[in-house]
Amino acid sequence: MQINISSTKSYYEITHERGALSKVAKIVDLDRKVMIVTDSGVPEEYAQTLSKQCKEAHIFCFERGEQSKNIDNFLLILKEMLKASFTRKDLVIALGGGVAGDMGAFAASCYMRGIDFVNIPTTVLSMVDSSIGGKTAVDFEGVKNVVGSFFQPKAVIEDFDLLKSLDKRQISAGLTEAIKMAATCDKELFEFIEKSNDLDKDLEEIIIRANAIKKMVVEEDPTEKGLRKVLNFGHTIGHAIESKHNGELLHGECVALGMTLLCSEKVKPRIVKVLEKYNLPTLINDNMEELSEIMKHDKKAKKGNISVVYCPEIGSYEFKDMTIDEITKLK
Repeated sequence: MQINISSTKSYYEITHERGALSKVAKIVDLDRKVMIVTDSGVPEEYAQTLSKQCKEAHIFCFERGEQSKNIDNFLLILKEMLKASFTRKDLVIALGGGVAGDMGAFAASCYMRGIDFVNIPTTVLSMVDSSIGGKTAVDFEGVKNVVGSFFQPKAVIEDFDLLKSLDKRQISAGLTEAIKMAATCDKELFEFIEKSNDLDKDLEEIIIRANAIKKMVVEEDPTEKGLRKVLNFGHTIGHAIESKHNGELLHGECVALGMTLLCSEKVKPRIVKVLEKYNLPTLINDNMEELSEIMKHDKKAKKGNISVVYCPEIGSYEFKDMTIDEITKLK
């Protein structure tokens, strides 16, 4: 199955196919130098399967985790590309989760002012959300995603067989992003996730339906000037929690916590119940005053206010400008 995404500056396909990793050369031109950006949490066999299809493959593998999404590793990728004499005709492929995707895409966007980039996500979170839409970034000075660019991939290849290496915690954390999209944009998908009795069987459908939401939002607003902000539901508080815990909590777990505070009283019990169903956290134990200091660096902050996404009804959303003080009093 393929989903086509087009915007004013790009057009690319999302391929959904089991076994697609062994067929990348049929989807993307690999007859050139290819930098494969991956991490230690991705089975080595995945990178080897990909590299064997390339004319000339170089593998950059960093330590798994958010702590690796930094300027130092970004510069090391560029250094390796320069050392191997990469040109504008060559290619970067991210093979991994959101961190690998961000690092690979940002490096591709900057090297020689931009070379081709392909994303092959290996986690639920990256398949559902981060591999699509062209957001790239690294964390800097303790602030998440504060240095980056918008840079669309040439293709996204989603091979559901790659999810077999994930543990249940990673799967649940990734599912948060689908819950987020469903809560704000698709009442039927939220109900489908609520009622699912077999996540293993339903996960593919959930991912594909979440991709359709992301496609709609990204096509209308590729650089987050308006509608695309809806994808930040739960992220304002979630990013602050994630920065404070420095990798101790997974991204999806932090977003789950953030969602519980920015919804109506009648919506909150449903969100909490579905999060608990998939063993996701629902109670913030952090001091909100400490989180407020981190939220001051939020990219959506403007003149002392932050534009947040609020869910008044399942399947709908509102944008609200709130002060840091108002957000910290939500708990």
